[in-house]
Amino acid sequence: MNALGAVVGAETTRFAVRSPHADMVWLCLFADGGETRHPMARSGPDWTIELPGDLSGARYGYRAAGEWAPARGHWFDPAKLLVDPYATELDRRFVQDPRLAALGKDTAPIVPRAIVPAPAAPLPHEPPRFARGGLVYELNVRGFTMRHPDVPGPLRGTVAALAHPAVIAHLKKLSVAAVELMPVVAWIDERHLRPLGLVNAWGYNPVAMMALDPGLCPGGVAELRDTVSALHAEGIGVLLDIVFNHSGESDVHGGVLSLRGLDNAAYAHAPDGTLINDTGCGNTLDFANPAVRRLALDTMRHFVAHCGIDGFRFDLAPVMARGPGFDPAAPIFAEIGDDPLLADRVLIAEPWDVGPAGYQLGNFPAHWLEWNDRFRDDARRFWKGEEDIGTLATRLAGSSDVFGPHRPHSDCRAVNFLAAHDGFTLADVVAYEQRHNQANGEGNRDGHGENFTWNNGVEGPSDDPAVRAARQADLKALLGTLFAATGTIMLTAGDEFGRSQQGNNNAYCQDNAIGWVDWESRDAELEGYVAELSARRHGRLRSFARFPVDVRWLTSEGRLMTIEDWEHPQGQSFIYDAEAEEGTGEGELCVEICRARRLVRIDFTAWRRANRRG
Repeated sequence: MNALGAVVGAETTRFAVRSPHADMVWLCLFADGGETRHPMARSGPDWTIELPGDLSGARYGYRAAGEWAPARGHWFDPAKLLVDPYATELDRRFVQDPRLAALGKDTAPIVPRAIVPAPAAPLPHEPPRFARGGLVYELNVRGFTMRHPDVPGPLRGTVAALAHPAVIAHLKKLSVAAVELMPVVAWIDERHLRPLGLVNAWGYNPVAMMALDPGLCPGGVAELRDTVSALHAEGIGVLLDIVFNHSGESDVHGGVLSLRGLDNAAYAHAPDGTLINDTGCGNTLDFANPAVRRLALDTMRHFVAHCGIDGFRFDLAPVMARGPGFDPAAPIFAEIGDDPLLADRVLIAEPWDVGPAGYQLGNFPAHWLEWNDRFRDDARRFWKGEEDIGTLATRLAGSSDVFGPHRPHSDCRAVNFLAAHDGFTLADVVAYEQRHNQANGEGNRDGHGENFTWNNGVEGPSDDPAVRAARQADLKALLGTLFAATGTIMLTAGDEFGRSQQGNNNAYCQDNAIGWVDWESRDAELEGYVAELSARRHGRLRSFARFPVDVRWLTSEGRLMTIEDWEHPQGQSFIYDAEAEEGTGEGELCVEICRARRLVRIDFTAWRRANRRG
């Protein structure tokens, strides 16, 4: 199977693009303000051309001619400059413009050009720098460093900023096992944002799946590779949050930018020809189509081979297993598992989408990790006073009702978290009962409505010492619960020091102070508490990664809990006592939970047996 994209050889540069239903495809080269079109030759479903010489660094795109019949799934318009789905770098960012969706309107002035990559040998294949049970640190590349006082101005908001010594020092202070970068590939703003004066700040609206965004990563593949190398040198893995479920070409009113103008069959369609929208974003990539799976696999291979990426978090991951219904034995899972570059990578599913039967927590392959929203909701409800200790005990012990264990000493597949990018920040969980998304321009109707949050008597910021103390106690209780949980854990950047988004629980369009991490106002006491929790957990990664060999549940007085204790708890207080794995030489993990006093006492090394009675 010939490679797609632009490939520089010994004496020629070869271009190949898939467009099985086009009548004609042209390679368009851009130089000195002009465009030169080269007719391509059909080779089965692909179109190819070889030009003499090394064209590394050249700017290019495609145009395709054929039937314009959207109702029949054909969107061919030679006036549209089309981005190579296999582009790895672009010369500019995408911008919304009515011309993108208008038949016959030339879009060359507004669409990014792909850049021909120079030949590069793949990196040596090394095991992932991540161990299950560790701390995943989710961050928005731009928002994470835009207000960092120690990062130089020109670096702020870029991938390269993550390699700055001040950033790495913070990650090491928290004993971060891997950073999870929210999307770094090129995206386009949703159509409704521009009239509101807003932009997409998160990146979950990609157009070309492996083309790095020129704003986040102006140095291209080399910048991402060098940053990954710098983090690896400090023992920190790098995971990419990747969007394979839809593209920014959106619904039938969206633009013709890439796949739509080349191979619209990449999008899932109902029997009547309408676009399936299992993503809530207007379209859904069809993983029953082998060409879509090939694009996804080639994208992952590129980031592993040329950037050293340790793994991936898949946004709305059930889409990858739809054909159209969810299938736990979908072909993509076996194809990843059989691939020599991908089989050992860290794979994390966001196990839900908005389509039929879209909630699939616990149903991904045994070697995949999954975001565990059950932990988030039940931990919040416990500390809010709406959940019992039995449910929290199940979440602490690895959510075996969802994930197993399937065999003795099996790995726990849960990624436990209290807050993520798409919801309230952790500090806002204890300061707001309602979302405050007016800045998003949608009448406060967007974002989740039920968040299991509370405000300690005052909605929003408070100068009342009692309110502030109560919130601090709540945060420590929540964080203590997270760091004591069996499985991998995730913390969103800034939650370790009380970051707020002013009650906005859907800040995807807030590329400003609402969405940027405020480093100068961070809570040093809370940050120190999290650093201590993480350091203690880090020393026991094997135990946290696996279902406990033996768990004892004790009352706060130290005696074994009885059925009566579970059914009639006094003050919702108990001790979670997990024995260390045999032969490790480590002591026990003990956590004392008491909701009535907002207390979490954690000893990750040993619990004095003198405290145990009965």
